[in-house]
Amino acid sequence: MTEFWVSSGHHLVRRTEGGGLAATDELILAYLARPELVPPEEACAAERALYASLRAEPRRAVAPEELAAIADADARENWAVLLAFRDRLLGARSLEAAYLDLVRGGLQGTPSLFLNQLVHLILRNALDGCDDPYVLRAAELFFRTQRVSRHDGAVLLADAEVIEAREGAAPLSPLVAMLGKEAANELDVLTDETAWSYWSRSDAFSMALNLGSNPKSREGLARVIETFVRHLLNTEVRVTPLDRLEDTDWRWFVGLDAEGTRIGNALWHGETVDAATQERVVALFGLTFADPAAVDPAVGDRPVYLLLAGTPANLVQVKPQNIVAGLPLRAERPAA
Repeated sequence: MTEFWVSSGHHLVRRTEGGGLAATDELILAYLARPELVPPEEACAAERALYASLRAEPRRAVAPEELAAIADADARENWAVLLAFRDRLLGARSLEAAYLDLVRGGLQGTPSLFLNQLVHLILRNALDGCDDPYVLRAAELFFRTQRVSRHDGAVLLADAEVIEAREGAAPLSPLVAMLGKEAANELDVLTDETAWSYWSRSDAFSMALNLGSNPKSREGLARVIETFVRHLLNTEVRVTPLDRLEDTDWRWFVGLDAEGTRIGNALWHGETVDAATQERVVALFGLTFADPAAVDPAVGDRPVYLLLAGTPANLVQVKPQNIVAGLPLRAERPAA
């Protein structure tokens, strides 16, 4: 099996009997090693003592007075957030169950950084053994913000952080600078000819995805959604890419991001959506359930439509929690 996404930290966890992932001391230590949590030189003695004790015993209970003793208010808040997140991971039967609990509880102030890392790890588990670079590259949308650019009729998605780094630190090629093209167009685009290189660069997030005109990219994203729903909600679904929404009797939709939700709500209420806004819809899917009896009777065997759109700033920020919370299931399903 070809390795991918080492940066997810999947080597730091272990699988449960149900196929989920269990938190380990090594995973908690990886969070503690993040630069945001390493006490700076000016940190007080209380913060340094707390950090040292957790490095030695990652699971130990932390008394409220230990946090209160930290002099810097921002540091106190950061530690409170991390410890609440740690306790949730350690208290759940799996990381998948912890994620579902977070989503169903309204996320409770959990930083997006932690959520994205958790989704990265969960998808690495769910996609273990996957040998399709189109599926894996599409899955990156679930935990990394993308920059949208249009080039020769294609709608390209490139990793926003990678593009920002290239624009800020690396000069554009003379041709790109002369033509005024976006930095995204300098990245290799995932095609049948370049797919072989994905495995050696999966942790660099340096391949652009042609979601607009390459059917394999849209099919890849459809398979990711199916896998995510099956793994987290124990529910079989079929997701089909669509070119347009022509159904006059659509019963349910889920916005895969905030913009998709906003546009879907406008359409749902019969509002006029201008051409520029419509142009920002980068993907549309129809989702059907293998077992209609598990679905809200108001939906039945009708498809659920999924909308993904870019922001006015040309960013795509998928919110996978919308899938978990937004599907019209009759009852909550347990995670692995």
